[in-house]
Amino acid sequence: MSQSEHRPALSVLSEDELAFRDAVREFAEAEIKPHVGAMDEAAEMRSDIVAKLFEMGLMGIESPEKYGGAGATFTMACLAVEELGRIDGSVSVLCDVQNTLVTNAFLKWGTDAQKEKYLSKMAKEWVGAYALSESSSGSDAFALKLRAEQKGDKYVLNGNKLWITNGNEANVFIVFANIDATKGYKGITAFIVEKSFPGFKVGKKEDKLGIRASSTCELLFENCEVPAANVLGEVGKGYKIAIETLNEGRIGIGAQMVGIAQGAYEAALNYVKSREQFGKPIAQFQGVQFQIAQMRTELEAARLLVYNAARLKDAGLDFIESAAMAKLYASKAAEKITSLAIDLFGGNGFTREYPVEKFWRDAKIGQIYEGTTNMQMQTIAKIELDK
Repeated sequence: MSQSEHRPALSVLSEDELAFRDAVREFAEAEIKPHVGAMDEAAEMRSDIVAKLFEMGLMGIESPEKYGGAGATFTMACLAVEELGRIDGSVSVLCDVQNTLVTNAFLKWGTDAQKEKYLSKMAKEWVGAYALSESSSGSDAFALKLRAEQKGDKYVLNGNKLWITNGNEANVFIVFANIDATKGYKGITAFIVEKSFPGFKVGKKEDKLGIRASSTCELLFENCEVPAANVLGEVGKGYKIAIETLNEGRIGIGAQMVGIAQGAYEAALNYVKSREQFGKPIAQFQGVQFQIAQMRTELEAARLLVYNAARLKDAGLDFIESAAMAKLYASKAAEKITSLAIDLFGGNGFTREYPVEKFWRDAKIGQIYEGTTNMQMQTIAKIELDK
């Protein structure tokens, strides 16, 4: 069976979803794959690839058609993230943050005017970013030091953010700041910040182990003026927006990890069929066969956990525990599968001439961003113990 014919988990996808997934796969193979190595080496995203993501309609998958989006489902967004991840984790996470975090935040919390302005731009040309993390607030996401002070019809923001995905490419940022430190998390408010706002600047880009073409940047706010009309949701409700948006975003990260694992698995499967030792392909050795079986099973289990969580979200059902499980399992499975792929390649797998070392580097972040492995386990355990 060729790679293009390999269609896992068919029973859970509709014909429309399959057609969409195949279209994204074809696009990723033709337009992204030729540039993956160079982008990784340069640690830079090609602007023409970002433009093509917009042309393909992959940057506004859930946005209503009246805003220029596809009006599709969250599951469709996850399928796109998965297929892009199969080729390049960096392009995948750019699309993921755009759709599962920023777009979803606007859809759920934006005013009609905010949706009209920003979703319309994000469907056509604007990249979005989600700015929550700071040096002192990682897993303790609400220990924020970025301050917002109201002055007339605007807020003035001072402080900085760290590790912000899409920092270089983004035109609009959802930024979380505290308007009253004495209120703790109840003072946290979400603001819509445009790249052109006075007092806002993108700072240092991190030099990372994996997803290197994805820009991860510091954001600097020095008397940054944000119109009061750019408060997202209600003042003081930023903690609720952050929690609910991240619950959705974790499914997207699970999809990215499934895609990365799929890419590594396919590379390993093809390699063991062609690599000969002791006069025969190594795929004929039982030890190799058992590793392939383990990789394939864990990959499918991860995929089905992600699809299930996405389906629950689309159906308006409780998906929080399922999202945590999907991210927890998929990120661990991706690290294991990509590592086994390197093992099966032997010495070749440790070189940049072959693709599996990059899949392994890209997979590691899955256990860290949008909620660490420990935070996912804490979420699952709390839900179970409260039953």
